Amino acid sequence: MDDSFICGTCGKEHAGLITDYGFKLPDVVWGIPEPERSIQAKFDTDLCRLGGRYFIRCVLQVPFIGMEGSFGWGVWAEVPWSVFERHLEIYAQDGSNEPAHEGTLANAIPVYENTVGVPVLLQFGAQTKRPCLRMLAEDHSKLAEEQRAGIDDARYHEILNQLAS
Repeated sequence: MDDSFICGTCGKEHAGLITDYGFKLPDVVWGIPEPERSIQAKFDTDLCRLGGRYFIRCVLQVPFIGMEGSFGWGVWAEVPWSVFERHLEIYAQDGSNEPAHEGTLANAIPVYENTVGVPVLLQFGAQTKRPCLRMLAEDHSKLAEEQRAGIDDARYHEILNQLAS
């Protein structure tokens, strides 16, 4: 595995190994054939609406063990209209003091099983940051356990290998 990567966002080469992986759209929207997608859904890099369904792009952090930082999954959360509307209201403000809001994961994360539809909590943050996602305390999936306990170097490289294949 190389110690550099080409960024999918900016197209430039960066030193080191990737520490995040993002989804451009919620899976249900990505599954719409491309010519129809922008007709059926309205979206940008942070927000998406498909009929009466609402989605917010978030970051789900899985901390590293034995090294600084975390692996960030840039995933979408489906939320009720009231949460979507509140996010719009405070989009350009610091929402760190907001209570956590309920949602569900809207992407199948390739190295974990059965993530679509899993309940999560969204925490709004600073105006320059996407909301953070937390798995629920009662969730005992591998993703939830790794978010709580962290991943070691071997698991990190396993994730990178699975993403590369």
